Amino acid sequence: MSFKELGLKDSLLKAIEKKGYTTPTPIQEKAVPRVLEGRDILASAQTGTGKTAGFTLPMLQILSKAPVRKHRPIRALILTPTRELAAQVQDDVRTYSEFEDIRSTVIFGGVKQHAQVKVLQKGVDILVATPGRLLDLINQGFISLAKVEILVLDEADRMLDMGFLRDIKKVISMMPQKRQNLLFSATFSREIKSLATSLLRNPVSVEATPENTTAELVKQRVIRVDQKRKTELIIKIIWEGNWHQVLVFTRTKHGANRLAQKMEKAKITAAAIHGNKSQSARTKALAAFKKGDVSVLVATDIAARGLDIPLLPHVINFELPNVPEDYVHRIGRTGRAGASGEALSLVSADEHDYVRGIEKLLGMKLDSEIIEGFEPTKGPVEGGKKRMQNRSRNSNQRPHSNKQKNRRNRNYRGRPNSNRNSDKRN
Repeated sequence: MSFKELGLKDSLLKAIEKKGYTTPTPIQEKAVPRVLEGRDILASAQTGTGKTAGFTLPMLQILSKAPVRKHRPIRALILTPTRELAAQVQDDVRTYSEFEDIRSTVIFGGVKQHAQVKVLQKGVDILVATPGRLLDLINQGFISLAKVEILVLDEADRMLDMGFLRDIKKVISMMPQKRQNLLFSATFSREIKSLATSLLRNPVSVEATPENTTAELVKQRVIRVDQKRKTELIIKIIWEGNWHQVLVFTRTKHGANRLAQKMEKAKITAAAIHGNKSQSARTKALAAFKKGDVSVLVATDIAARGLDIPLLPHVINFELPNVPEDYVHRIGRTGRAGASGEALSLVSADEHDYVRGIEKLLGMKLDSEIIEGFEPTKGPVEGGKKRMQNRSRNSNQRPHSNKQKNRRNRNYRGRPNSNRNSDKRN
């Protein structure tokens, strides 16, 4: 099937041709005609399937039918979970609308709002936004959603994972009830299905790949190794494999910074990207990685979606995610656009339960191996013995009095949670 057979107009076909695309992907084949019909869509699509064009192209065609207004109200809203994904979507909207008289812009947190407000005041037809900054500017009176005709929730499952459900509901309450709704998600939890039921009207279900599966072209491997030797092993793998573009995932922001620093000491160019980094630092690190100036990009799960890195050959899970679905999103960064890729996971003894959860989700067994010289320790690892000795010594000490215990409990009660996601307000 060709793009022309999907029912797209010549100006859009011209933009697609200029982009270098010749054949629509499965999600585009299924979604574009339905969106053009004005139907609500519930789409299951993993990263790298071409879903952005699947909703952007028909949206542009629908909006272009109406005459241009002197003051352009926001007629289409695309909500995304992260700044990186928002910027990527806006790039695609701008590319496909090159030969249309349609204005678009993107807003997100982490940067000053002045430049974003200035563009909005001139009027835009399509707004790409993260929920936090969108609500901030609405509350300040810079944005009205009263004329929105099309709403897109992109990576809806990730938005719920990041705690945006309440924000999404607030945004929805500010729009006209009569509108077209498009919900795209890589996975479908109970919460996503509940949101879809409340949001979509008689939706058409579109599925590009089976739910929670991984790209067929991605080779997945598990290497068993002690936690304390992971850094040494990953450096060895990258050096000996002569790998020059590797996306590495850690569980924490501090861990990402620390690993990137150790890579640099080992003469491997590396940069870290996570929620505590400023937007300019994140953009600079990603640009250097794409350009090839940085060989290793160390990221937390905030980068698991929305990073458009063409032909990325290697993804390494330095630490496995707590949630099995996040594994799917992480390795979805490779094996894109028909290219093959490799996903490698370094697994310590305390992560075996995570492996089992991932295998259950995927419905397959992951290949496991051990690298010579990095064989995992049997029994308690170093440090574990010390903790056991300390516990033994402490058990022989005089127990705390009830008064001391109560005082200690009062001291800890009500302390703020230091592990809150600092990147929630995007």
